Amino acid sequence: MRFTDSHEWIKVENGVGTVGITEHAQKELGQVVFIELPSVGKQVNAGDEVAVLESTKAAADIYSPVTGEIVEINQKLGDFIHEVNSSAESSGWLFKIKLSDHTEIEALLNKEDYLSLIH
Repeated sequence: MRFTDSHEWIKVENGVGTVGITEHAQKELGQVVFIELPSVGKQVNAGDEVAVLESTKAAADIYSPVTGEIVEINQKLGDFIHEVNSSAESSGWLFKIKLSDHTEIEALLNKEDYLSLIH
């Protein structure tokens, strides 16, 4: 798992990255009440705003950690939006992206560096 300094995580398997927000981000946001996810098939660049989360405290833009094509969104968040808060780094994932450039992963933070950033 790799992390961005804007509090997204990505876990890559077979060239497809699963993306969500970190536990730290969900704690800062509070209870998520609305999610706007990207459309499947959308081409995005690393750093592009691709989703929006709204909570009882604030709205937060979610950025793509890598360049690629959105290949799936987490449909169950429509009925189980609380998963973003209860399982931010697992079942509360937001979207999956097919990577265009696998080397972009290496520029992201490892867990140790991310934890240093937030503490």
